[in-house]
Amino acid sequence: MIELLVVFAVVLAVVAVVGAPLRRGAQGLDPDAAARAELADLEAAKEAKYQEIRDAELDMRTGKLSDEDHRVLDGELRAEAIALLKRLDAVRARVGADAAPVAPPPAVG
Repeated sequence: MIELLVVFAVVLAVVAVVGAPLRRGAQGLDPDAAARAELADLEAAKEAKYQEIRDAELDMRTGKLSDEDHRVLDGELRAEAIALLKRLDAVRARVGADAAPVAPPPAVG
């Protein structure tokens, strides 16, 4: 019985220690820091999307994708890239970041 109480006390202490930063994080989050983090995430997503576009072009050139499949995939990827660019512009406007202008998706060859 005492062992059960000790285990319960340890579990309760672990939950309190692990949960404390989570409870504090929502209260003390700097809005500018959150926007900068979102900006960094969107920049990374943009670069990843550009790489997907380049990979799709390479797949078409090497015969892994037909021309029709490539056109469909390229259209979808570019639409996603444009949505990311719009979100980036919105976050930059909110942050007031003097970041480099958003580059368009890479041209298909």
